[in-house]
Amino acid sequence: MQQGDKPRLPAGTGRHGFTLALVAATVLGVAVGWICNRTLSAERSVAVAADLSLITEAFLRLIKMIVAPLVFASLVSAVARMGGAAEIGRIGIRTLLWFFVASCVSLTVGLLMAHWLQPGAALHGTPAFAQLPATTGIAGASPGFSLADFMTHLIPRSIVEAMANNEILQIVVFSLFIGVAAAALKEKAQRFVELIESLAAIMFKMTDYVMKVAPLAIFAALASSICLHGIGIIGTYARFVAGFYLSLAILWVLLLAALSLIIGSRSLRLLAGIRQTVLLAFATSSSEAAYPRLLEQLVAFGIPRRIASFVLPLGYSFNLDGAMMYCTFAILFIAQAYGVELSIGQQITLFGLLMLTTKGLAGVPRAAIAVVAVTLHYFHLPDAGLALVLAVDHILDMGRSATNIVGNSVAAAAVASWERQLNAPSVDEHP
Repeated sequence: MQQGDKPRLPAGTGRHGFTLALVAATVLGVAVGWICNRTLSAERSVAVAADLSLITEAFLRLIKMIVAPLVFASLVSAVARMGGAAEIGRIGIRTLLWFFVASCVSLTVGLLMAHWLQPGAALHGTPAFAQLPATTGIAGASPGFSLADFMTHLIPRSIVEAMANNEILQIVVFSLFIGVAAAALKEKAQRFVELIESLAAIMFKMTDYVMKVAPLAIFAALASSICLHGIGIIGTYARFVAGFYLSLAILWVLLLAALSLIIGSRSLRLLAGIRQTVLLAFATSSSEAAYPRLLEQLVAFGIPRRIASFVLPLGYSFNLDGAMMYCTFAILFIAQAYGVELSIGQQITLFGLLMLTTKGLAGVPRAAIAVVAVTLHYFHLPDAGLALVLAVDHILDMGRSATNIVGNSVAAAAVASWERQLNAPSVDEHP
């Protein structure tokens, strides 16, 4: 991993302070929302909820403001540092193949579980949602989806237009071309790559600034939702969170089962060896914070350092299993809340869209929120739906960060085994 590629996250007191702020915002939001719901008239509750939603709307606009340059800078720098396809060689191809399969499994589990559990269905039909115009859904906004539509959203006429409209697929395609070209030019493009990495660092810092107001946005989102729907909405959130963590557990089982077929019983030893790193990622809601320790634990497990050092940086940009599952789960939750049923074709499009848009956003706090925001716009779902998941996003972010650690560790072990270079654990291994 290149110096400066990833943001340096605050440690210790700052982290705990932010977590406490999130907890306090959650509790206060529930309390204020419940009091308003119990004491105010229906008309007054709607007015108060609308005022509170202005705070959430401001936060969402800040998120959207940074999405396009963030995707461009982070993806270009990641691809440029990979080198050309010929240089990636056998290890690179096997690594990307594993990432692709794992991504497909993660997205599939998320889609199936969201359909089975229907976590957002309980919200549909409540008075606040019934008042929404039919055009807020897919059915009222678009006659269908065709190959021509896909091509329109895939290839940009102008990168400036794509960024202005937050057309994330077009930005990804342009970024991939720029990154591959820069990698092919090597030294000639060195200064350009360094400039893009500087831009990425700036965007990461901006994201850090934006996320400092997340507790205020969470307070407003919770208070607004409970003010309108009553305390019963907490049960819907509990179902949403429990369903998501059940889906993550299934994904963990599938990943470890696949690894067991490759390296046998050592797959459980791998999970035991990285347990502290997984807990760190869970507690801090950041897989980035766990990177240095994870690298050492994988080497101690028996994965050659050169393989671990190659797979992990790629995995942090291209193998976000937890984030991908969250995006599918959250988007279907919002669609169900608004009574919008996605067709098979639209779900296949969603599958491919998330396969691309979740790449290159590693290290961005709450990156999945930005992806969900853009995807809602792409499918003509109401932007206000993001407020529904924002209230519990921190709880879900803990699980998806830990899952990203497990997914990348499994990938490194699998690639090392395929290369016949998975060694016995180091004598100095200490979990």
